[in-house]
Amino acid sequence: MMAAALVLMATASPDAVGLAILAVVTAIASAVNSVAGGGTILTFPALTALLPDTPARMVIANATSTIGLWPGAVAAAWAYRGDRTDQPAWARWLLLPSVVGALVGSALVLVLPPEWFAALVPWLILLSAVLFTVQPWVTGRAAAAAEAGNDQRPQSVAVACGLQFLVAVYGGYFGAGIGILMLAMLGMLRLGDIHRLNAVKNMLGMVVNGAAAVLFAVGSLLGSHEVAWWHAGVMAAAAVVGGLAGSHLARRMPARLVRRLVAIIGFVLAGYYFLK
Repeated sequence: MMAAALVLMATASPDAVGLAILAVVTAIASAVNSVAGGGTILTFPALTALLPDTPARMVIANATSTIGLWPGAVAAAWAYRGDRTDQPAWARWLLLPSVVGALVGSALVLVLPPEWFAALVPWLILLSAVLFTVQPWVTGRAAAAAEAGNDQRPQSVAVACGLQFLVAVYGGYFGAGIGILMLAMLGMLRLGDIHRLNAVKNMLGMVVNGAAAVLFAVGSLLGSHEVAWWHAGVMAAAAVVGGLAGSHLARRMPARLVRRLVAIIGFVLAGYYFLK
């Protein structure tokens, strides 16, 4: 619940204190991403509280959050590199739909009216909270499927690529909860035990977030939209710390507790945005 308190405190904090709170929230969010996914649920409201109240504030917060969290995704993927050994070569095919889908999703954020994104935010956060609620079931099914060994049937890989494309579109558009969706898809492919599934999930998440972050950064440099670069820089440094710490603690802390806390925060924030 400390993360929720920090998010709420940011609404009344001066710039320096607000940035410090944003750094703490980002470190927690990055750690949550490496364990269960869904850190955007924490960083997005913190950013919207700190940014000027303009019609495009939520779009700016979304782009800034994606860019700021990406270094943490890189750190988590690097920390899990040992668990990706002995994966079949065809598992790399999931990288292409990850990139293409993320570019499509982030492009939709930029080309559609900001009011559309603002109207969807409560529903996106609610969807993320629901995904966290069902994650134990998804993880259990993924682990059960992994016990049967690798599924190398061409049709299974093709379906997985299609599903990964859709997950990446959502990831590029908003992204909170894509880890749960990817675990479900990877469990179908039976790529190994749950730790290996989590390692591949972190790699694919890094690719999805990276493709979206590049498009948001290029768009900002070309003047098509804004990114709060100072906030993104603070987030990037904190995200690396959180990503490494979360990866180190992933096998030592009760992931179920993390999921429950994030889900509760998600439902609270969804209710807040619906009322607002």
